[in-house]
Amino acid sequence: MALFILRRLIQSLFVLIAVSVVVFFAVYAVGDPIELLVSPEASVADRQAMIARLGLDLPVWQQYLSFAWRALHGDLGNSFVHGIPAISLIVQRIPATFELVVVAIFLTCAIGIPLGLVAGLYRDERLGRGIMATSILGFSLPGFWQGMMLILLFAVWLGWLPASGRGDTSDVLGVPLSFFTADGWSHMMLPAINLALANIALVLRLTASGVVEARSQDYVKFARAKGVKPGRIVRRHILRNILIPVVTVIGMEFGSLIAYSTITESVFAWPGMGKLLIDSVYQLDRPVVVAYVMLVTLIFVLINLVVDILYAVLDPRVQLLAPAK
Repeated sequence: MALFILRRLIQSLFVLIAVSVVVFFAVYAVGDPIELLVSPEASVADRQAMIARLGLDLPVWQQYLSFAWRALHGDLGNSFVHGIPAISLIVQRIPATFELVVVAIFLTCAIGIPLGLVAGLYRDERLGRGIMATSILGFSLPGFWQGMMLILLFAVWLGWLPASGRGDTSDVLGVPLSFFTADGWSHMMLPAINLALANIALVLRLTASGVVEARSQDYVKFARAKGVKPGRIVRRHILRNILIPVVTVIGMEFGSLIAYSTITESVFAWPGMGKLLIDSVYQLDRPVVVAYVMLVTLIFVLINLVVDILYAVLDPRVQLLAPAK
């Protein structure tokens, strides 16, 4: 297991280096932030002073080497706009995004897996076909449109939930969280549901197809022939064997939601990382954009590592087969 994890860590390091090169040159080669940061009435000397202070007078490759050296020491640069470390700016927004994603993933698991089981077990009946047909809506409808419809229905027409903002938070070890306030939950539900809808459909269909395939396997037929109760067959022989792809997808979607919740956060004015990224792109705040992508890449790398370890735990043949490659 140790060798298996070490190999994954080395692969992850190469991924981080490659991403840093591509992202840095792509971001620093586009646009001129000085045009947005310096007043049009500023003198040439002031402009040159600003350019030198931000390090933009150096060739891009020298800027990258400086960035890489500072990154090795945990410094991803200062925000051009806010004047504070970019990583601090992002970290301040992480709790808001993280709690939103946690609720969305919980809804995905709590709704998607049971509905997928039902759809797979009753595939040829009206109930199963209805669930599968409804799941298509989760893929087909754009996220921003779903968000607008949720706001229209639950905030404007029914008035049950607020349409935007984060609401009240409570500090837990210095971290502001919405989990412990009723107002926070009321603000969190609509964006969380909007994030979860497409993933519920994905997990539902993946679970249903896994159930259909597992039911045709010999070990399930043998268990049924032995007189094992249907509920036990589902729990011990079907659900357990379809969990690997489901765990993989949920893990990847967890990272995707953290990284790409920009649309939902923008629609609901949720003060998370996604909204910060959109604002930084508009303002050409290059250090924040690069730091954001690097942080997201690191999150994906860690999630993949955890998923690989879960693979090895669920199916020990995974770590045994890897050295043979």
